[in-house]
Formats: sequence, C-alpha cells, structure tokens
Amino acid sequence: MLLELRAENYAVIDQAVASLGPGLNLLTGETGAGKSILIDALALLLGGKASSDVVRHGAEKAVLGCVFESTPGAVAILDAAGIDAGAGRDSGSGSDDILLRREILAGGKGRVFVNNQPATVAVLRELAPELGLIHTQGETLGSFDQGQQRTLLDRFGGISTEDVAAAFAAWRAATERLEELQASEQDRLRMADLWRFQAREIADAQIVAEDEDAQLEAEKRVLANSEKLYTAAMSAHELLYEQEGSAETTLTAALRHVEELARYEPKFAEAAGQLAAAKVAVEEVSAEVRDFAEKVHASPERLEEIEDRLAALDRLKRKYGGGGGVGMLGEVVRFGEEAARRLAEVENRDALLAELGVREERDRAAYRRAAGELTALRTAAARRLEKLATAEINDLAMQVKFKVEVVAEKQIPFGNDNNVGWTVHGWDRIEYLIATNAGEPVKPLEEIASGGEMSRVMLALKVTVEESFAAGNAGNGRKKAGLPTPRMLVFDEIDIGIGGRAAEAVGRKLKMLSKRQQVVCITHLPQIAAFADQHFLIEKADKDGRTRTSIRRMDDGEREREVARMLSGAKLTETSLEHARNLLASSR
Repeated sequence: MLLELRAENYAVIDQAVASLGPGLNLLTGETGAGKSILIDALALLLGGKASSDVVRHGAEKAVLGCVFESTPGAVAILDAAGIDAGAGRDSGSGSDDILLRREILAGGKGRVFVNNQPATVAVLRELAPELGLIHTQGETLGSFDQGQQRTLLDRFGGISTEDVAAAFAAWRAATERLEELQASEQDRLRMADLWRFQAREIADAQIVAEDEDAQLEAEKRVLANSEKLYTAAMSAHELLYEQEGSAETTLTAALRHVEELARYEPKFAEAAGQLAAAKVAVEEVSAEVRDFAEKVHASPERLEEIEDRLAALDRLKRKYGGGGGVGMLGEVVRFGEEAARRLAEVENRDALLAELGVREERDRAAYRRAAGELTALRTAAARRLEKLATAEINDLAMQVKFKVEVVAEKQIPFGNDNNVGWTVHGWDRIEYLIATNAGEPVKPLEEIASGGEMSRVMLALKVTVEESFAAGNAGNGRKKAGLPTPRMLVFDEIDIGIGGRAAEAVGRKLKMLSKRQQVVCITHLPQIAAFADQHFLIEKADKDGRTRTSIRRMDDGEREREVARMLSGAKLTETSLEHARNLLASSR
C-alpha cells in the first residue's frame, strides 16, 4: 500500500504531501489543476523515464518521494540489489516500509535512493510490479504483458504453478547435466590426465583432518620453545606446590587460621570457603603445569618432520586451496573430491549418459503431465473469466467482445532456447483479446483499447478476479497459497466518455475493488467521487506571480462542496449541495 507521496519543485508544484490510506483514494480538482502531475510523479518513482523539463522553473532540482508498505517480493528484490530492506523501518509503526526518492536535476542528470541508499532506475522498475500498477491515458506503467495476463488468470482460477515449476526445475537440471556431459568431449578427455594427477596428488598426501595444519602449527610452537616452556611450567609448579613457602603451603596455613576464626565468628565461614576453593585451584593448576612439563621434550627430529609436513600441505593449499591460509585444507580435500568425480564421469561416460538420458526422459514426461494439467485448468478458468469479465466491462459504458486465449506451446526447446514455451509457469501463451466495435474481429487488448478504455477494462478485470478469488470460486480445489498479493492500483482518465448510470457503476466497481487492495483514482465525475474513502482536492493558485499546485485531504463538509462543484460548476447552489449530500449518502 502507498502510504505517502511527496513532490517538491516538480512542474507547478512548489511542495505537496499526500498521506494516503487503505481503500479508495480519489483525486479531484478543476481542469488544469495538475491532478495527473501527481500520478506522473508516482510513475517516475516506479521507474518511469525522467526529463529535466519537470524541474520547476528557477529550482536546481525536483525531489520526489514516497513510502510503500513492504512486501516479501520487494524485500527479495532489495536483497538481490544489495540494499538494506530494514533501513526503511518506520519508528511510528514498527514496520519495514520501503522509501523511494528520486532527484531530477535541472541539468538533466538525476539520482535514485531506496531506503536512503543509492540505487538505480532499474531497481525502481524491478520494484514497480511488486508495489503498484499505474494505468494512465495512453500508457500502462508495468504494462499488461503476457506475464501479468497469466498471473491474473491464475489468480482468478485459484491456480497454483508450484507443481509445474518443480517439474520444470527437475527437467531443466537433467537436460543441462546431459548437455554438459555431451559437450566438449575432446576437451574432457584431454583434461582427464590433469584430473587424474590432481586427485592422486591430493590422495597421496593422506590429509588426516581439515585442520591438520592448525594442529601441526600448535605442536611446532611447543617443540620450537620446548626448553623455555619446560622451565616456565616447572617454575610455576614449584612456586605453587613444591618449594618451601609455596602458595599451597601458605594457603593451607591461612585456611587453618580462618577456620579457627569461623568457629567463633560465623561471618568468616564464607572467607574460609573462598580460601578452600583457592587452595583447590592452586593444586589443580600445579598438577596441570607439572603434567605439561613432563610431556615437553626437545625433539629436533619431530620438529623437522612437522616442518616438512607443513611445507607439503602449504604447497597443496597454494595449488588447490585458494591461497594457502590456515583453514584452506578443507578446500584442498574438496578439490580432490571434485577432480575424482570429474575423472569418474569421463571413465564412466557411457553409463552416466544412459542414466542421465533415462532421467531426462522421465523428467520431461513429468513436466508434460504437469503442464498439460495446468493448461486444462487455465482453459476452463479462461472460459469463466470471459463470461464474467464481459458483463463487468459492458457495465462501464462499453459494448465489447472479450476473449481469453490459452495456447499450449508444447514443442521441446533445443539447446539454450528456453523461451519456446517451456517455463516455470507452464507452456501456455495467454493473451487477452477484445473487440470494442460490433462486427470487428478480436485483437490483443493493447492494440485495440484506448487509454480510457484500457483503464475501464483493467478495472472490470480486477473486480472480476478479486470477487472470484474472495468467494473461492476456483472450482479446482487447489490451494491458493503463494498466489500474488494484490497491489496498489492507480487509474487515470477512467471516466472518459461516460456519465450517469455508467459513472455510478464505475464508482461502485472501484469501491468494490478497493475493499481488498488500495486504489488511487483521478476522476472528473461526482458519481465516482462520492465513493471515496479518502478524498483529496488538487488546487492551483497564483501566489507572488507564480502558479502553485497543492493537495489536501478534505473533511466531510469540504467533500460535500467539492462534489457540488463537480455537479454544477464554480457557482454552488442549494440544489447542487442537496444533490451532493444525496450522492454521498447513497455511496456509503
């Protein structure tokens, strides 16, 4: 959900802030007030193309910003881009919001920030489908492409693609493994001698543990300093225990005196306990350093043996361990295992090819089954969507023929051609077709519908899908978990060429859609404005010789006057005010 939209020095806007809420957010104002300017600003924040022309005259830069509620998909995009998704935490709500900011300089350059961290326009474009979809006159930001058409149909039908995605991943892995084994066979045979040498060299080293070098380094330090260590250990032992006046002797005598005190003064009981514990600790340390001293032996032969072994391990680490530091011995072991595996593949190529061939055939058949089932589900859902969506579209002052085409592209991709039809979403090509005039053939939606018609068609489709989804009318019993979450939707110029009952129908559909997702809409019609949950007025005024556009949320009284203005023009009458009150009352 879009929580806040800000614009500063943008076009005719000096400074404007809109705090949006859930449900239906409607923007109204007189013609030319700049309603679409705010939608254009939001489009730029979602990756639209920028121009220095939008910078307010006399300003160095235009600054646009917005705050969206976060989604799991958006967090994944930010993580992949190396942006801290938690940096947008809102201290008021405690939630992780997403802060977008875009600066457009008068000189033509610009900067992008996401959660106050530098980013690119490409990141904004990637985030756009997760955060919002904007339908504007003549253009759809995050256009209604094949992927979105497929997603909408799957949501309508309650169709999950998890099974086909798993089948595709298994088949593709088997295919790639088979292609890898079949490719460059000559090179693999030439490499076999090298792999054989590498595997044998590492195996012959008989590495006993991945930290063998660390253990040897510790032993080497002891041997290299054996005399010093023996002297220190024995001196400590004597001071603690052996010699006259040792710590143990002194503590024993002191303990005896304090225990005597404790017999007459109980407060010394704790002190006696502490001395007893200290005496035990001294005895333990004394025994430990004595045992250590007994094990320390100067052995030039063992020291030389360790140094030779460490040198051999260092050579292996430099060759196979990524640099030779301590802890790289594990990489040497794994390198040897990988070399042995590759060698085994070459030596057992025929058997592996046969095994992989069987696996690829099995996984291919499994994908065909899963994709075929998905096609059947989508085809049935398409017929239902056609019928319901046609009725919804025709309620909005249009007379159309609407069709959803599901074409299964079943041919197997060859080589790296992974775009023939086999994908994680199935092999179906889904296209929405429409004819807006009687007798005309249906054609792709984006080729036929005007901007206003496209917005109304999208509204009708969204209402149809969300009603069906909420009612659980999928008809196939599949779980709906994991299906896309509805996003914030923006509709601009949705009311072109309509009025009366059709306008009221549009208003009711917007209201219905906004119950399950946030909707932002610009309208010129009072019948639509009456349905707003949040009603914003866009005003343009001249101040100090400059035109300024502002935005503010209206209270109930202001809404009544604005709806009356939309009904009768600038001059308000008691009749228009009464009509406005009736409209607002009937829309609740």
